[in-house]
Amino acid sequence: MQKYEAVIGLEVHVQLQTDSKIFSPSSVRFGAEPNTLVDPICLGMPGVLPVLNKKVVEYAVRMGLATSCTIAERSIFARKHYFYPDLPKGYQISQFEQPLCENGTVDVEVDDKRHLQVHIIRIHLEEDAGKSVHDEQYVDSNQTLIDLNRCGVPLIEIVTGPDFRRPDEAAAYLEHIRQLVR
Repeated sequence: MQKYEAVIGLEVHVQLQTDSKIFSPSSVRFGAEPNTLVDPICLGMPGVLPVLNKKVVEYAVRMGLATSCTIAERSIFARKHYFYPDLPKGYQISQFEQPLCENGTVDVEVDDKRHLQVHIIRIHLEEDAGKSVHDEQYVDSNQTLIDLNRCGVPLIEIVTGPDFRRPDEAAAYLEHIRQLVR
């Protein structure tokens, strides 16, 4: 008899395949030289105002519909404050109190005989942060640089309920989500 039972919920980040960032017209091209895809909006310069990328909202709503979520008529963004070197603004624009999509479900085939219903608590939009670079192509082994190209790249975060008890269930769910976003 086991004394403990694993109870697992997941938060999955999905990068949306758009041409530009969530709040700025800067490109999201992968593989560009460090710090070449940034602008005053990504850097949080005083006086600049973000403009929401409509394609990002469309993709998030599609995911909400694919997971049987309720789509909010009104949604709110907020600032989550972080003090990390790869977040030049000192905050990340995200949704919390009123996400775009809530209360969905997906039916996941775990194996040939077993299905699992996974509750989707929320799907919300947020922007990605930059990244720390430790690559010896750019720096010595004892240095770290910051690449801000990723700042503002559009993400959805899909939050499940604590519906998984085994690793194979979580893996089946992740594969199901991969199929949905392709």
